[in-house]
Amino acid sequence: MVFDPLSRRGFVGAASCLILAGCGAARGGKPKLRVSITGKGEGDTRLLFKAAGIVPEGFDLAYSEFQSGHLVVEALNGGSLDYGGMSEIPPIFAAASTIQSFRQIAVAHGDVNNQVVLVPRGSKAKSIADLKGKRIGYVRATTSQYFLIRMLEDVGLGWNDIIPVAMGVTDGAAAFSQGALDAWAIYGFPIQRAIATEGARILKTAYGILSGNYLVSAHVDALADPEKAKLIADYLTLVQKAYGWAAAHQDEWAAIIAQDIGVPRAYVLDQFKRKSASYELRPVTDEAIASQQQVADLFYRQKLLPKAVDVRPLWDARFNDVLPKRG
Repeated sequence: MVFDPLSRRGFVGAASCLILAGCGAARGGKPKLRVSITGKGEGDTRLLFKAAGIVPEGFDLAYSEFQSGHLVVEALNGGSLDYGGMSEIPPIFAAASTIQSFRQIAVAHGDVNNQVVLVPRGSKAKSIADLKGKRIGYVRATTSQYFLIRMLEDVGLGWNDIIPVAMGVTDGAAAFSQGALDAWAIYGFPIQRAIATEGARILKTAYGILSGNYLVSAHVDALADPEKAKLIADYLTLVQKAYGWAAAHQDEWAAIIAQDIGVPRAYVLDQFKRKSASYELRPVTDEAIASQQQVADLFYRQKLLPKAVDVRPLWDARFNDVLPKRG
């Protein structure tokens, strides 16, 4: 079955406008950069900037919230974002379509142990092989679909050996809580919440499967505008500085995240202890491009893409020289 998760489905309704300087033109005549936020907790740049005491100088940030990266890609393609983050997967589907109004300008390399298959309290499953014939929730066109496919392959199972249930993060959390799923392939803050409040258990993490590369993308019009391109460079510098603060203040950052997602601090600290890596921005490299191409090739082999795609044209290395090292 081939699906197109990047069809125009009114993504504006999926993203709530949370603009620091108002939803119209920035007050005081300041230029404005429109940026995506995906998820809560560690993935919320607003929260990280506030914790680290980072405030942009000379420009304002207009944040929009999304539940997954493929919605960020839709927003970029629809022209409602200048800057967005996602995993390696959503842009692959854009590459297979007729619209690619963005370029991938950097890599946010980070943790892959916060991408897991969860099973509910009382589950007898001890390995992925035990999920044969079971209902497994996942978020389509995201890392959760990719690592689930790979985990199944590793134990000799295919997509047809399970009952895959595609659903958004919120619907997935509700279904998992209500016992409608035997397992849930998910990422980010819902993991700690499900463990803390539902007694969920991590069956397997994506360590050894995912690259840890999360992509930073910008709209082609923003890249073509010298003023916007400078804002993007400035914002990249601030993000790298914020990542450095987080790496150096793990206990403080864990407490802030715990309060934001509503779980005890100990659960976030436990996740931090299991991290495969702390976040940092990295430049565009041949290795990063090859990693995404490997993912694209798997989706094509699984007949989840209508055609083979070449991801290289999606990449733009113009900011490589301005990316600072993480502090």
